[in-house]
Amino acid sequence: MSEGEAGQPFPDGFGEGETPDPHPLLGPVLGFLGRWRGLGQGGYPTLDGDFAYAQEVSFGHDGRPFLRYEARAWLLDADGAPLRPAARESGWWRLQDGGRVEALITQPTGITEILTGRAEDGVVELDTHTVALTPTAKEVTATRRRYTLANANTGTRTDANADADTTPHPDTVTFVHHLAAVGQPLQHHLSATLRRAAGQSTLPASSWNSSVQ
Repeated sequence: MSEGEAGQPFPDGFGEGETPDPHPLLGPVLGFLGRWRGLGQGGYPTLDGDFAYAQEVSFGHDGRPFLRYEARAWLLDADGAPLRPAARESGWWRLQDGGRVEALITQPTGITEILTGRAEDGVVELDTHTVALTPTAKEVTATRRRYTLANANTGTRTDANADADTTPHPDTVTFVHHLAAVGQPLQHHLSATLRRAAGQSTLPASSWNSSVQ
């Protein structure tokens, strides 16, 4: 069973060959299944300067047409050592016909994003549909996210529609996050490169920031 879910009758699948079988609508995002680890850089006009972070991310499914998303990040000091916990978020990617995606992402800082977009040729692009804030959350008005699958050795994007024998197995996810918050217009905030972490059992990491935390 996945993630130590002993006794769970319907554990999530995190990769090819694991039960349950993925729903056909998950075809455009099957390459994202699994756990990923990597490093990123971030910055925002309201911060004193840029920052480095590490993160883990996981995508799983239970046989229905959505991915479960979990993410966790921590800031790094100048020597690359863990400094303190940073962003955490969780949510769902709901797949529709034609590669359309509806995403729900929630952070413990009191922010919930509802995004819409598309999954195509190893790329998922999501833009804000709605942002909901708790009474004490900092202002966030819009976000934009782009997740790209690539082969680490070639840097090439994978094609979800290409023949499986000729497409490199994706082992890298690059992530770019734009943010409009606390009176600032939509602009670059985060970018990261994550590598597939085969056999990793720890829960995941993120792409959210410390600028609004």
